[in-house]
Amino acid sequence: MAGEESTILLEALEGLTLEDFQEFKKKLPHTDIKGGWNIGRDELEKVTHPSSLISYMGDSYGEGAAMDIAISLFEEMNQRDLAEKILDEKVKEYKQKYTEHVAREFLQYKEANSCLGENLSVRDRYTNLTIARKSWDQHGDEPGDVSSDTVTTQTLLEPSKDGQVPPITVLVGASGMGKTMTIRKVMMEWVEGTLCTQFDYVFCIDCKELSFSKEVSMVDLISKCCPQQRMPAGRILGNPEKILFIFDSFEALGLPLAQPKDELSTDPTEAKPLETTLLSLLRRTVLPESSVLIATRPAALQSLGQCLEGKHYVEILGFSPAAREEYFHRYFGNDSKADVAFRFTRGNEVLYSLCVIPVMSWTVCTVLERELYERNQLLACSKTTTQMIMFYLSWLMKHRVSNAWQNLQQFLHKLCSLAADGIWKHKVLFEEKEIEDQGLNQPQLLSLFLNEKGLEKGTDHVNVYSFSHLHLQELFAAMFYVLEDQDGMVSDSRILAKDVNMLLESYHTSRMDLNVTVRLLFGLVNPKSVEYAGEGIGCRISLQPQEDLLRWLQTRPRGTSHPREVMKIEDLDTFHLLFETNEKSFVQSVLGSFTGIALQDVKLTLYDQAALCFCIKQWAGLLSVTLRSCSFHQQHHRQEPAKGLPRQSWRQEELHSPLHPLCQALGHPGSSLQSLRLQWCGLTEGDSGALGMLLATLPSLVHLELGDGALGDDGVRMLCAGLRQPGCQLRVLRLRYTHLTSACCQDLAVALGTSTCLEELDLSFSAGLRDDGVKLLCEGLQHSGCQLRVCRLGSCSLTGACCQALVAWLGHSHGLKCLDLSDTELGAGATLLLQHLRHHSCTLQTLGLSTSTLSKDALQELAALRALKPSLKITDLLEHEAPETGAMARLTFQRSVWAGRGAAVRGRKGLPSSRAAPPHSRSLC
Repeated sequence: MAGEESTILLEALEGLTLEDFQEFKKKLPHTDIKGGWNIGRDELEKVTHPSSLISYMGDSYGEGAAMDIAISLFEEMNQRDLAEKILDEKVKEYKQKYTEHVAREFLQYKEANSCLGENLSVRDRYTNLTIARKSWDQHGDEPGDVSSDTVTTQTLLEPSKDGQVPPITVLVGASGMGKTMTIRKVMMEWVEGTLCTQFDYVFCIDCKELSFSKEVSMVDLISKCCPQQRMPAGRILGNPEKILFIFDSFEALGLPLAQPKDELSTDPTEAKPLETTLLSLLRRTVLPESSVLIATRPAALQSLGQCLEGKHYVEILGFSPAAREEYFHRYFGNDSKADVAFRFTRGNEVLYSLCVIPVMSWTVCTVLERELYERNQLLACSKTTTQMIMFYLSWLMKHRVSNAWQNLQQFLHKLCSLAADGIWKHKVLFEEKEIEDQGLNQPQLLSLFLNEKGLEKGTDHVNVYSFSHLHLQELFAAMFYVLEDQDGMVSDSRILAKDVNMLLESYHTSRMDLNVTVRLLFGLVNPKSVEYAGEGIGCRISLQPQEDLLRWLQTRPRGTSHPREVMKIEDLDTFHLLFETNEKSFVQSVLGSFTGIALQDVKLTLYDQAALCFCIKQWAGLLSVTLRSCSFHQQHHRQEPAKGLPRQSWRQEELHSPLHPLCQALGHPGSSLQSLRLQWCGLTEGDSGALGMLLATLPSLVHLELGDGALGDDGVRMLCAGLRQPGCQLRVLRLRYTHLTSACCQDLAVALGTSTCLEELDLSFSAGLRDDGVKLLCEGLQHSGCQLRVCRLGSCSLTGACCQALVAWLGHSHGLKCLDLSDTELGAGATLLLQHLRHHSCTLQTLGLSTSTLSKDALQELAALRALKPSLKITDLLEHEAPETGAMARLTFQRSVWAGRGAAVRGRKGLPSSRAAPPHSRSLC
């Protein structure tokens, strides 16, 4: 023997008189020993010193038994002080070892996706849950509802508002809501001395391990909590007010909680049937001063309420919005990855809403962690919303109480029918009769998916049921349409018809509330979802509805009469439906009927972008993309690029661009994109780098139109880096409202001089361009390789000082057919320009000019020019394209720029929206 116990025993034996020491040795061989053997009398006669006796006792009985024997013998010898002293030490050591045992068992845990040998810390992972205190007639709120009196793990066992400390606390939560994790948190904080300090002992009993027990006593239950140690039961149970019993997974017992009181036990050492022993504790006939915490699913709540005297229980409602974000950061342990994963999830309304359920947050994090590991970004995420929910359902199936697989399948078919009927009737609450009529009155299975709630109906108290989350009801409603009927199932005329076309048509024409159901329906006909359904929950899903879904997407009207818009997809919903299928051949079949995208005033979340990019990569026939007043949430926090970034750095800078994923998708192998228009989309300099790469690598792109006040000079420089690349075949470049100045014109001039394809340049409404910028441009435009035919410089704050440079350029260029100088005050420079246009070598066909500001001499030159060249069109050519109201509130731009300088003074008409025709069909001006 060693340690404190042996020291105390040695001191006790050394304190005995020689006569008492001999009496101790004399009694020792007659002690009844279990699991050991007695020391022979001959051996004892040789022992003359207490230390030798302790050594013999330790070898023969074991350390713990030796202490018990010594205590028993001292009591027989009426040496009660010595017995008490040793017992105190034994209790002290037991408590220390028990605390160490709890620390090993509860401070760390393993998750289903943990690597071999990997343990997770409760302290690092636990995230505060919304827990509400409720009365027994109030239960089953929607997850996340915080209308009730909320509590935390710190206040869970504290007095309620009425000042009462309930002897029994019931913690209720659906499967996956965090009951076991909450208990781990309680145990951890008890060990650390920060919670439940009023208790000397907290015994946590997993009821799943008790379900096979027959007869047990309270002492037996306690001994299961620390099986390696001999327990001083008498001393521990002698202070029951210092004991807290915790029962986890109480519903697993499935015990009847109604027995006559005279059958209950009052003796904690008495072994009785398990249900009797537990009921004795709950009904306070045994250890009535102790405290009890019961964690259970809602299935056992009603029976518990009937046998307990308390007024309240507490219910876990899940993660608040702030807790969801905190959980992501705790899970990843890396702020960058956590931020990416959370913002990706936040952009998916269905997933984000479901993350109120802690195990759903874990499921999403587990999937996204794998995606980040394999792809280092989430915009190519291979897992859909439907698949993630299927993972969650598979987890539920693994944690069900019943193992009857066939019974489960029949139950799920009926559950899907209930869900679909509710969705059609806008119903989320179901009465008990509806549950019974559907054959769903199986409490252990029902509690996995539905919450029970008590309601007052007149003078009666009734129970109603709701799915644990609306989106789960919508998933089961979608499953109703694709589940294969089981053999032997009897058809019921009351059951809703499985008419997929009626569902789709209702959604398209009048029932927008069916959006999630329809989206999940598309996700269920994905082969992976079929596989998950078969392996995870044992349901067979039919792929036959795929034909109906394909036909519907190909033929549903777009709601527009414009002939050029018929072939364009104008709603983001279509991309989400296709992304949910996640099947390339299906997506290609649908998109083959369309040639363009036209989205307006859409905030594109990371999940939206993932859906859009996935579809674009499968779309070989995509010819045009127009995004107007759209914004892009980016994968990483935006960092301001360094001013004056070297032009060679545009490749690195585009990696930080929110537009980078879209440009990557648009440039996929096989892409035939011809036209890209991004108007009022909050573009950054980094976005210009991404667009420059697209120009350099996608020869089919011939029309690029950017209308955004945030682009600036550095953005134009990066764009020019792409324009100079040999692979760039751009013919039309429109940079309107871009706030560029003369500072970027040198780069633009070089790009214009090296491009042999560019035919149209539009810099309208660039108020900072001014005369110096035009002079620099003209140097590049005089290059022999320049093929420019249209140049628009309207409303660029020009004066007559730039006209000499324009005249010099016109003298070298014989290909220019249209020059727009509208909304400029050229002064005497206008006279010089008009004189040059009279020259027979000038082939200009259209001139944009605001005649209301011309001088008398210029007007005379204009009249002479018109007489000499009647075919030359001279008029105001400005095309105004103002952002939508919503975009105007979001984006930075100068109203004076897009409105046109002096427009109101001259009575110019408002700002009509002008839709630009495709490049091959546009006129020169």
